Order: sequence, then structure tokens, then C-alpha cells
Amino acid sequence: MEFQKLPIIKKLQELATPPKQLYYLGNYKPELFKNAVAVVGSRRLTEYGKRVIEKIVPQLVFNKQTIISGFMYGTDQFAHQTCLDNGGVTVAVLGWGIDKKLTGYDKKLFDQIIDNGGLIVSEWETQEGTNWTFPVRDRIIAALADEIIVTEAAVKSGALITVRDAVKLKRKIWAVPGPITSKTSEGTNNLIFSKQAEMWLGQTSQQALTFDNPVLALLQNESLSTDEIARKLNRSVSDLGSELSILLLSGKIVERSGKYYLGE
Repeated sequence: MEFQKLPIIKKLQELATPPKQLYYLGNYKPELFKNAVAVVGSRRLTEYGKRVIEKIVPQLVFNKQTIISGFMYGTDQFAHQTCLDNGGVTVAVLGWGIDKKLTGYDKKLFDQIIDNGGLIVSEWETQEGTNWTFPVRDRIIAALADEIIVTEAAVKSGALITVRDAVKLKRKIWAVPGPITSKTSEGTNNLIFSKQAEMWLGQTSQQALTFDNPVLALLQNESLSTDEIARKLNRSVSDLGSELSILLLSGKIVERSGKYYLGE
């Protein structure tokens, strides 16, 4: 299949430095970018990050939204694959030239994206991927999307470059809170804390913020440590970690001297 030049897309003209040309492989349809969400995150994908993507992406596919990501190992490729596994359409924006020959899983995923109605997009024909091409690529991901969801990101994650560009473009930004002990969640938690992003809690967000939540129900009458909460709910401490982090970030609980209390 020969690559072609992508027609002018209005969203890209909002960039301070729009690409002079984009190349693509696949079956281009204008509606691909009418309701598009970028899913970005760490290349060091954790099991928590995988579970987050497996929760978020099927919802987006059900809503008939196009999933955009950057085709790198880690979050990008897992988001593309999860989209395809759920019958969705995805667009991969490359950080290298579109004419580069791929092998192994990269080639398999590349072909799957095209075969399932998606696109492979690049600003270059033959450019090698380098330290400068990926940040340049990120502005295109931000521009093509209507919303950005950051699933995991360390403080210096490349995903935060996409967020920076998305802020300039006034795109809606979501961040998934993660365990406060996880380096790959420091960036997302900071995005929420600084109010650059809104917290993504998924379909269970309302339940998590009401007293139907067992943790909040326990804390109505007394302050408890993590170990005490785990014992009363018959859950492991490690299992509780992410939930406590989310409740802390949402302000529903506070922690003082190792004890958790209901928020103000």
C-alpha cells in the first residue's frame, strides 16, 4: 500500500506551527476526527496502567469515539490494541517517517490498525525517530483530538508534552489518579492537583464519591489507618492503595499521622 497526503484538517491549523503536510496509510474518512480522544501515558506501562486502559478504552469505543495515540511501546500500543480488540477504530501518529519498514509485533499492529478502518499518520516520509521527532509528533496528537486522557505519567513523561500542547489548544484534559507510591502516577496526580486536568474516575465515579463506598462508610464514625480499613473490609493493603489515593485526590478523605478521616 502506498502512502498518500492527508487532506487539510481544520484542527491542525490551530497549531502555532501546523505541519506543512501529513502522510497517511489507510482509508481516510473525515468523520474519523470529528469525535476523537487521545489516550497517552508512560512507556513503562504497569499492571495498573493496563487495567486503566482496559476500563477506559472500551467505553470510548462504545461511544463511537476514535482513539488516537502515538504507536510507541507501552501505553500507546496497549491503547491501540485494546481499541482494536473491542471493535474500535484507532489512529496512530508516528514519531518517524511513514515509509519505515516494521517487523514483529509492530508490523502486526500496524496492519491491524489499517485493516480495521484506522489510519497511520506521519509528518515525514523517511525521517528516523530521534529525541526531537517525538515531541514534535505530540503536538499533532493534541491537535487531532478533542480530549486527552493521560492514564499514567511520571513527572518527566513525554505524555506531559502532549498535555502542554493540548493546554495551548484549549482541549479537554483528563488524568487518571494513581497510587501515591507509584512513580508512573506522579505526573497524572500533579496534573489533577494543579487543576490542569480533571480527574477521570470512569463509570464508577459517582459511586466512588458517595457513602455507598465502603471506605467512606467506615470513616463516617471513626478515623482509621490503612491496616485497620483493610482488616474491617477483609481486603489487602495493596488492593486498597489505589482507592485511597483516588479518595485523597478527590478531597473526600484526608490523612493525618497515618489515620484517614472524612474530608471537610
